[in-house]
Amino acid sequence: MGLRWFPWKFLLRQAARRLGFLDPIRIMSQLENFSQPSEVVAPTELLRSGVVLHARGLINSLAIQHNLDWVWPYWIECQYDPQNIAFIPRAFSLTQINLTHRNWTAIGIPGCAEYPIVDPRGLVTPCYDGWSLDAWVIPSQGKPLIPSRLPVVFQKLDIEDGMMRIITESVNDNCKLRSIVQVVGSVNEPVCQIQIDAVASVPAWLVISLRPYNPEGVSFIHDIALEDDRKSWLVNRKQRVYFDTPVEQCEFSYYHRGDVFSRLPSIEKETTVWCKVGMASSAAMFRMDKDSPRVVTLHAPLLEPKHGNKPERATWTFPQAAWEENLRDASPLRVPDPRFQFLYEAALRTMVLHSPKEVYPGPFIYRRFWFRDAAFILNALLVAGFKGRVRRALDEFRSRQTTEGYFLSQEGEWDSNGEALWIMRQYCVMTGHLPPDNWRISILKAARWICRKRLSPDLKADHAGLLPSGFSAEHLGPNDFYYWDDYWAVAGLKSAAYLCEAYQDHDGVARFEKEGKSGDTLH
Repeated sequence: MGLRWFPWKFLLRQAARRLGFLDPIRIMSQLENFSQPSEVVAPTELLRSGVVLHARGLINSLAIQHNLDWVWPYWIECQYDPQNIAFIPRAFSLTQINLTHRNWTAIGIPGCAEYPIVDPRGLVTPCYDGWSLDAWVIPSQGKPLIPSRLPVVFQKLDIEDGMMRIITESVNDNCKLRSIVQVVGSVNEPVCQIQIDAVASVPAWLVISLRPYNPEGVSFIHDIALEDDRKSWLVNRKQRVYFDTPVEQCEFSYYHRGDVFSRLPSIEKETTVWCKVGMASSAAMFRMDKDSPRVVTLHAPLLEPKHGNKPERATWTFPQAAWEENLRDASPLRVPDPRFQFLYEAALRTMVLHSPKEVYPGPFIYRRFWFRDAAFILNALLVAGFKGRVRRALDEFRSRQTTEGYFLSQEGEWDSNGEALWIMRQYCVMTGHLPPDNWRISILKAARWICRKRLSPDLKADHAGLLPSGFSAEHLGPNDFYYWDDYWAVAGLKSAAYLCEAYQDHDGVARFEKEGKSGDTLH
């Protein structure tokens, strides 16, 4: 009760005025004037993620535009280049975020929610929203090979022979560079493996660089240490990157010293660096003789080892058996067009990868659960033959249901109950299975919630009988009455009637069929 009556609005207004900001309470009340009155003014989850995105964008604006001599990710190299088609003027932009190259590819192990991502130029971000690893070739004569600064590279997703790996190849006048990225190990000990192959027509250095950023922008590195055996980095005092051969020369830099790239090659003997700004960088260097290929393999564990133990390298094998087991039930497709064949096989692996237990629409920014996305993805999994995987995900739905029966992934998402009930019905229809007993109470609560949530049909208004106004995440406009939500409610009620019939709950069938039919009159 004390929190309820605490004068938060007054204190927030006073703090804003004292710092010279506009009154946030007044702004929010003005925003409400653009829309219909609603229980939820704005989608909290999306506001939260937007704040995080633009907070990083503010850091990006401070770190990037005054340091364009650094080697940056591909999206930055393009978006900040006035000669590039992706250039975005930024004079009046308070925050600077990736708006032009939001394309990266995830790799992983079935059943594991840790997804390394690889950007279009081979930059590897092993851990979620973390730092990255890049590879360059610095020749004794001629231009260095920096993939993020090249207009064209070759990249493909290799899914042959039960594998899932990303191959990136870069070439300039004197050098060639290829990276092969995959996840090895097991669900309990996943490890990102990066194999770097390089060759040059002149003596050169192969450089593996630890970068304080990822495809969204800056990701802080405060501390880097080359360990005594010269075969691993310790990053931020908790994460490690292992090399299969000792580092011959290692260079370090911090923010006020500039990018480590500007110091290469170097003969300094440092083994650690600390940066209070969080922009530490390092370069592990390996000699390359003329026309002699050089291969270096890195391993970055995706989870901290239990009890502080170092992971056993003997277990870092490709999880081919895990992929074979998880794809065993997939519906086969054989078509003469190799491109369509590849797209189908890649889609199967992507769906498996993004459904370790719950279902995620993406590996990075969208590694969140929404019923809206889950319903469509689970339907795709269902028609592709993954019945067990769908059942497992549906069993998780109840953990997100409130005591009132609301399937909650974010407040104000009025379509979620209809989508949850619809995909439950789809599972039963397409598998021929009866709905499990432990779904019954959840189904009844969800359908009753839809009935209670509807506005009274006796209202003297055009929206009588509809669900309340909301922001409807399929629209993201001002709060209003959206048919998207109502049509899903109708589908949910009809699905509930179908499921109640399987339970031989005749009262439930009659009630939800009646409610669903009244929804059919929406126009």
